[in-house]
Amino acid sequence: LILRECDSVEEVEHHLTSLLKLSHQNASQREGMALAVGLASVRHLEKVWDQMEHLGRTKFLRSNPVVDNQDDVLKSSFLSAVILLTRSLRQEYGTQSYKFTQTPELIQCLLGLLQKEPNVLTTFFQQKVILVIVGLSNLRPSLKPLVKSQVLKICLRSVYSLPPTETLLDDLPAPESAPNATVLYKKTFHALILLLQNFISENPSTDEICFLLQHTEYWLKSDKSHERQRAVQSVFLLLQYVVDSLKLPEESVPSVLGRHVGLLTLLWCDKDETTRLHSYHCVLLLLRIVVKQKGKAMEPMHWNKMKIFEARKSSESVVKLSYVVKAFRANLSVAQHTQLVLTLLGTLSSHNHQYCDLAAKLLLRTFQALSIRKGQVAEILQGLFKQLPLIRFENVRQTMQKAVVVLGTQHSQELVEGILFLCPASDRRALLLWKTLAIDCQLAREVMILLYMKLKFRPPRELIWSSYQTQLISLMALDTIYELLYTPEYRSSVSWAFAGILLGLLTQLHYLFELGLLEGISDYQEDILDSKPLGPCRTCLEALKGLFWTRHYWEVFAYVKLLQGWDLLETLETYPKGVALLARAMAHYNCEVKAVLGQAVISMKSTEERENITAIFIIVEFLNSPDISKYVSRKTILNSLSLGLRSTNQLVRAMSLKGLSSPLINPKK
Repeated sequence: LILRECDSVEEVEHHLTSLLKLSHQNASQREGMALAVGLASVRHLEKVWDQMEHLGRTKFLRSNPVVDNQDDVLKSSFLSAVILLTRSLRQEYGTQSYKFTQTPELIQCLLGLLQKEPNVLTTFFQQKVILVIVGLSNLRPSLKPLVKSQVLKICLRSVYSLPPTETLLDDLPAPESAPNATVLYKKTFHALILLLQNFISENPSTDEICFLLQHTEYWLKSDKSHERQRAVQSVFLLLQYVVDSLKLPEESVPSVLGRHVGLLTLLWCDKDETTRLHSYHCVLLLLRIVVKQKGKAMEPMHWNKMKIFEARKSSESVVKLSYVVKAFRANLSVAQHTQLVLTLLGTLSSHNHQYCDLAAKLLLRTFQALSIRKGQVAEILQGLFKQLPLIRFENVRQTMQKAVVVLGTQHSQELVEGILFLCPASDRRALLLWKTLAIDCQLAREVMILLYMKLKFRPPRELIWSSYQTQLISLMALDTIYELLYTPEYRSSVSWAFAGILLGLLTQLHYLFELGLLEGISDYQEDILDSKPLGPCRTCLEALKGLFWTRHYWEVFAYVKLLQGWDLLETLETYPKGVALLARAMAHYNCEVKAVLGQAVISMKSTEERENITAIFIIVEFLNSPDISKYVSRKTILNSLSLGLRSTNQLVRAMSLKGLSSPLINPKK
């Protein structure tokens, strides 16, 4: 009191310095010093603070940042001193005219006290600490994000992790005069809400909203019901405050908001009714904030119909989900919508069956509503790639299989390209995606067509860098076709696309010879199991063999093997003989002659010589078949041979001339 009333600044400085040099070992001494400093700062704030800054640079404060939390009197005195200091700063200097640089250090002390508090509520100490932090956070300069993040983590944990209200006092006996546990919790929780509201009031923006919500994510996903309930209730009160009391500046809304929408939506199936209700309103409030930021008017239809909790029948719930999906699509940006979908995908591997089931149903409805744009497919595919193998529940797996088929039907090209680039074709996760797409027969055929088209993407050798060869999309398509030949789900689709695959593989083999990718083509031993991956040429040749073997054309396979025809296909020089022998065997056993001949006629129209070479050898060999007239007209063959005669390739011209002497072209011969 003497220091507070003293008019001489020098005298205050002298006595305060002497006071701070006294012993700090005794609790009563520390209590008295804290009170003296607080009172003196009311009138001589700058001088007091100079002395405190000097003390802050000494070993004492650095080595003892947290006061012994067992000394209740000392803790109270420390809080009182900080409160007095904060009031003095706000009243005498104002937060806009004076920068209080020691706020982070004081907050660290308070957080240290809070962390050492037992996980029970017997006093209002935790509430007071949070309220003091609220006051300190209003001082200039504003807290840095790192400090705010630490404040949020510790304060949220100190409140959310408390036992349920009805058991708060069970673990620690308290005197009869102790406050009611429910009252203690309500006041402490209210202090936490004030902290959140204070942070958003200092920086009213969607970025700050996302920053605050990010710190609640851990608790929204907690395994404990009361922790989820507290977290979602605080989010609701925060968002309600934003909508009712703040005007956010017009700015783009961060994409991460979609993730928060997804997490809160998943709580709609929580076992606790309060959690369900609050999470439902949180989603509505977030969507309102997004719509308001865009300057759009609300769409009453979506909001009125998004009441899924009133549905009692499963069919009604599905209908409600369709309205939810439409609301998300109408109001979220593409980036936000992508984050929402990725959040739902990330839940599929959860141990919580209800969350997984709701996530899968929402994803299915989202895909069915044509809500996915082309630009979203790549990220969504990565999520599917990671999560599909981890699904634990059969009904969830079946729902997601339907969802993948729907997505594949809408974006088949993007999906096929994406899977090709995700990982090696032999990866079991990629195979799972391919198998899932094959559930729909028509989609499986579309996949084979797209792989065939990718196989035909063959840039000239001079345009290919040596380091880029492993990333040629035609090689990826080749590896995938090789794997799918042995995949039961694609058996019918491969049979349907047999002719195209055969011509594609034969032409691809010629292309690989041109590139010189001959590694492992000649030293391959069928009877020896080797984990070493096959080279491109060997993969292509084995795929050719597999095409006949897996389709049960064993006679053709054995015929070619007996005459060493497969060996002829191992070099570019003997390649034409190998193709001719294979075509001769097919004609002899009437193996897909009509389809393959039709595909060869199409290949003769190609501008690529390698396609012409493959096609002309097949056509000429097929012309020796007595049944050729059943499959193709004389005019069609003449047109193909005429194209061959005009080819710049000597081999194609020579084989075309040979074809003109066939019985179909010259019946009298």
